[in-house]
Amino acid sequence: MPKNKKYGNESIKSLKGADRVRKRPAVIFGSDGIEGCQHSIFEIMSNSIDEAREGRGNKIIITRFEDGSVEIQDFGAGIPVDYNSAEKTENWKLLFCEMYAGGKYDAGSDNYEYSLGLNGLGLCATQYASEYMDAEIHRDGFCYKLHFEHGENIGGLDKQPYDKKDTGSRIKWKPDLKVFTDINVPLDYFKETIKRQAIVNDGVTFVLKNQTGAKFETFEYSYKNGIKDYVEELAADTAFTSPQYWECERVGRDRADLKDYKLKIKASLCFSQKVQLKEYYHNSSFLEHGGSPDKAFRSAFVNEINAYLKANNKYNKTDSQINVQDVEDILILVISSFSTQTSYENQTKKAITNKFIQDAMTEFFRKQLE
Repeated sequence: MPKNKKYGNESIKSLKGADRVRKRPAVIFGSDGIEGCQHSIFEIMSNSIDEAREGRGNKIIITRFEDGSVEIQDFGAGIPVDYNSAEKTENWKLLFCEMYAGGKYDAGSDNYEYSLGLNGLGLCATQYASEYMDAEIHRDGFCYKLHFEHGENIGGLDKQPYDKKDTGSRIKWKPDLKVFTDINVPLDYFKETIKRQAIVNDGVTFVLKNQTGAKFETFEYSYKNGIKDYVEELAADTAFTSPQYWECERVGRDRADLKDYKLKIKASLCFSQKVQLKEYYHNSSFLEHGGSPDKAFRSAFVNEINAYLKANNKYNKTDSQINVQDVEDILILVISSFSTQTSYENQTKKAITNKFIQDAMTEFFRKQLE
């Protein structure tokens, strides 16, 4: 028989500060293993991507060091870290040390219209989960520096006059092996993730530097016309239809009693018997599990192709109707959508669930296919 343990009022505990992430990283990052560590890296990258998408800088540099540390530099406006009179504290304390603090809560605001980072968790959670983090920020004529160790700030904010014209943020950190079971994120993850971001962020140049001994090998990714160029690259000479590019903007709501929000849809596709691919992105996040865009694809493509075949007497009496697998077997399709309001399946942003987005995409694709 197990011993009786006293369970009373004092048995209840509340995690505070960095322990909210360090003791339960999977809640924020989806895993305490390599996938969670990878997601923490993407959280920092996504902030730089949001800057570039808003026209604040068109280059992002990602450096992978041999010891597992990572550095991400952008040339945007720079993270605001000075005193915030509305919140009566310094912004660096909110952004680096408080969960659910950020500048992206007002959907469609002037600061970020279509934002990848929505929850105000990524920067703080990654800082909490790091062995150390160093931030250097250039904005408003000053150079700001911050240093953290194991989720705690060391030395406060260092603020010095800066007379150069460049602005932006440079963050270097090392994921903590006391938080993640593995921090050896493979080079392929960086290559695949950065290439995907180049595909859906037209005209932004991503530079990946990978340390090998005393040297750094460099990889550069940029797609001037985004997903259109990507589909043409994939299809090459294997397509039996010319690559198509469609885009539109819609306004709607997920439920009658909710507010309207804006949606932008971009899609590129062609049919090929040698190359098959479906990829979905929303606010540039790769939707590994799809959600609303995948449901729209299944409904629109199968129904419209079936309708065409019937209308043109292409079916024999013994033929069964085509299904989604038949379409997928000959299709290259990339969908990149953006909205000012997004319902992600969870914090790792691998699927979206918005009903309006699904309905708008279904209608749009059916009309384009007609």
